[in-house]
Amino acid sequence: MAGFPTEQIRNVALVGHNGSGKTTLAEAIAYNAKLIARKGRVEDGNTISDFEPEEQQHLFSVSSALISFEQGGYKFNIIDTPGFPDFFYEVQAAIEVVDLAIFVVSAIDKVESQTLNIWKLCVKKNIPRMIFVNKLDKERADFDDTLESLRDTFGAGIAPLHYPIGSEANFNGVIDLLSDQAYSYSASIASPTAIPEQIADKEHSIHDNLIEGIVVADDSLMERYLEGDTPSYKELEGALALGVKSGVVYPTLLGSALCDIGIDLLIKMICEIGPSPLDRPPLQIEIADKKFQIQCSTDSEPLALVYKTTVDPFVGMVSYLKVLSGELKNDLSLYNPRTKTNEKLHGLFSLFGNKQSPISCVGAGDFCCVAKLSSTMTGDTLVDKATPLTVPLPITQQANHIQAIAPQSQGDDDKLMTSLRKLQEESVVLGVTREEQSHQILLSTTGDLHFTIICQKLARKFSVKVDTIEIIIPYRETITVSAKAEGKYKKQSGGHGQYGVASLAIEPLERGKYFEFHDQIVGGAIPKQFLPAVEKGALEAMVTGGKYGFPIVDVSVTCYDGKYHPVDSSEMSFKMAGLFGFREAYTKAEPVVLEPIDQVIVTVPASIQGDVLGDLNSKRAKIVSTDLDEEGQAVISALVPAAELRRYALELKALSSARGSFTREHAHYDVAPQLVVSKLQVKDAH
Repeated sequence: MAGFPTEQIRNVALVGHNGSGKTTLAEAIAYNAKLIARKGRVEDGNTISDFEPEEQQHLFSVSSALISFEQGGYKFNIIDTPGFPDFFYEVQAAIEVVDLAIFVVSAIDKVESQTLNIWKLCVKKNIPRMIFVNKLDKERADFDDTLESLRDTFGAGIAPLHYPIGSEANFNGVIDLLSDQAYSYSASIASPTAIPEQIADKEHSIHDNLIEGIVVADDSLMERYLEGDTPSYKELEGALALGVKSGVVYPTLLGSALCDIGIDLLIKMICEIGPSPLDRPPLQIEIADKKFQIQCSTDSEPLALVYKTTVDPFVGMVSYLKVLSGELKNDLSLYNPRTKTNEKLHGLFSLFGNKQSPISCVGAGDFCCVAKLSSTMTGDTLVDKATPLTVPLPITQQANHIQAIAPQSQGDDDKLMTSLRKLQEESVVLGVTREEQSHQILLSTTGDLHFTIICQKLARKFSVKVDTIEIIIPYRETITVSAKAEGKYKKQSGGHGQYGVASLAIEPLERGKYFEFHDQIVGGAIPKQFLPAVEKGALEAMVTGGKYGFPIVDVSVTCYDGKYHPVDSSEMSFKMAGLFGFREAYTKAEPVVLEPIDQVIVTVPASIQGDVLGDLNSKRAKIVSTDLDEEGQAVISALVPAAELRRYALELKALSSARGSFTREHAHYDVAPQLVVSKLQVKDAH
């Protein structure tokens, strides 16, 4: 059995700010298509797309959900995406595999920050866009104000196809401006009705403006229109579809997902003017300076992209696939270029939320899922081995909110790391490291919400509960001047004793050189075989730390004299002599504390650059540069002590209303100021 005809497939992402009603809209679409007998509610935790326990608990989406179904000769693959900035990486992955983004905008809150962030992403990726103005049944909802906000933000391409009948609690109908037909709604049923007299003049004016906006993109239609010949509905629809496909026209529809008003018209527009996978330009890939073009054709070799992975402790990994070309069939074997292994696609299925339906064949442009691939993860490509192309899945969101965690049960340490590695399959931006100096487990997430969800999934999926603990900043110590000291180890307890004396000189090394050892012994003061033990003792003293217990770095050690006993000297005695001599010399060498410094690059709207600079200065930052990027946003480069960045992901989100982002990486170590050092606890004496 062949897959669904590609030209009849509609791949759609529902995107927008949290609270705009994306999940409720997905529910309304399924109900309108008679796929469910009754609609679920986010508040009741029983919607199709918010099926994860964490989503039901918090009453918002934390991951994208795929809703696939056939209706009226079309195949729909609708991806309901999260609206919180913490889960932007889910939106990025979805945008890479759909052909149309429907922006759900609240008629109360207008254009919000995350809507703007996603719009910029779609512009960059040249993704066709439509807009659904939601919640027109709510108090303070205003379509005209929302339309003005959309035009002010996104420009002249905003094309309103609908106008509301009634407002707030009295909102009960929609006027289709393209056909000049009005519909009233009762119990989710639409009925043709007359355009109310009080808005007839306004509707006609908006209708005429819409027609002019559509025909201006088509010379032949424009010429006929100027001659008094109004194009037909089909002609206008065709011109509109071309505008959507080219990404220059943004049809704006309206309704209420909660009250099922306008949902049928939205589905109709998705089918009639929404692009199919065939309407999208061929995928361009460059590998080793060679360019490849991937056509969305069922006749081509099979090629699929894994855009998402979920992990179930019982079922195992579930891979979500977008078929870019060719056909996938059950038990087909494909090649993974990253792992250089073959994967057998056993048991393909489609998803309707979390409901699985087995399928035998999936064609180009369509979606499917498969479980238990042996070594494939999010971002991998599955392809015929003869043409091992790799399709990128660029997810750029940074996980810069770092927290230290520890298992509540001491025996769960190894289990915790294993479980976190599995969760990295689901949350591709999640960072997991064990800090070398403190041995703490550090979790890098995109924000406090992401961190909370990860901890809850650890407990639910893997029965590992964790506590958040204070991050131990990996300070270090070093010296600033040269010094000398004698280390002596003497022990007599009957029989052979222990005896070793080593005279050491230490001096500062260039930052980052860590350690050097030099032998300047003359005349056999210390036999050659014992000098490695002296070096070992000095190194041990550096590792165990200085005044504050932090590792000592960047020190050159020279052993220039010593004493030994032909019977009582041993490697142990000279190792201890080296350790004692280093510690004594270290106290004389004016030691200082070094703190880690991070290179931070902050990108924010230019309007708040001053506020961000002021905040960075309060964190002892050294501003390296400020600039504007191609989008007119301020880009600030700074060197900031790592200790000041513990909560910077949360602070920047609040400061920029979630419109800012930043990257960080370790740059170097520098001398910590006395104010910082004074707050450190002195280590117990050796």
